[in-house]
Amino acid sequence: MRAVVTILTNIAILIAAFAIDGRQNDTQAEPYRWCATYGAGFGSESCYFMTIEQCRASVSGLGGFCRPNNLYDGKPIAMEDGRARRRS
Repeated sequence: MRAVVTILTNIAILIAAFAIDGRQNDTQAEPYRWCATYGAGFGSESCYFMTIEQCRASVSGLGGFCRPNNLYDGKPIAMEDGRARRRS
């Protein structure tokens, strides 16, 4: 009996945690426009560049290439106080 109560309590905690996390993390597009693919296309990838110049500097000397981020939508980033900030 005690094991059943413990299992049900753990399940309830997990459900509550997922519900809270789901409310706080609304789906948003990537704020970064460029991705760097290192190596010959089989290496690692980083999509944390706002400008092509940042991306090119990152792959310079390492090998690789820059490509547009497929998840970038160009929409302004909504801030907590309701203002909008333009993405570069």
